[in-house]
Amino acid sequence: MSPLGRRLLLAGLASTLALSALGARELSRVGVNQGYQPAQPIAFSHRLHAGDAQVPCLYCHFAATRSRHAGIPPSSVCMNCHALLANQTEELRKLKDAVEQKRPLAWTKVHNLPDFVYFNHSQHLAASLACQECHGPVEKMVEVAQVAPLTMGWCLDCHRDAKPNLRPKDQVTNMEWKPEMAAGWTPPEVRPPQHCSGCHR
Repeated sequence: MSPLGRRLLLAGLASTLALSALGARELSRVGVNQGYQPAQPIAFSHRLHAGDAQVPCLYCHFAATRSRHAGIPPSSVCMNCHALLANQTEELRKLKDAVEQKRPLAWTKVHNLPDFVYFNHSQHLAASLACQECHGPVEKMVEVAQVAPLTMGWCLDCHRDAKPNLRPKDQVTNMEWKPEMAAGWTPPEVRPPQHCSGCHR
């Protein structure tokens, strides 16, 4: 083979390897919705509610401590506060119209796991895992987006070494919590499953 032919062959092989590596990286992201930020029927700001007003996560997502699902609060929960507020906006008008018409709001779920994955919010909260570990800094989000990849490998990394992600039980929803606030606190001994049937039932 001529020197030119060898150079062309090597260039072709290098290009093929580069494209294969790029393709493999992209394939590893299939099904990962990191960054997913759907439009919602009302422009609800977690930054305003969870951040500025410091409404506790469990006030709205009250099912999280006793159910697989954290749940989206019914409009009546929103009206516990908004019925008392004089401030009116177009977004509040949408909420009040829905309540008056007894029409549920069609919120779009942001964090979606495949149907073959079993996940239980109450078990994770009982183990002292903070909301922010999976959902990110929602108290800073005007519109909620999926921050974590929620892949099997990401979950298993935590299951293999959960202690750095835990905090005192009364601090799991504290958006301003820092590890130094738990001086002297010892994380509980947790043994999350690492076998297939733990999450695939």
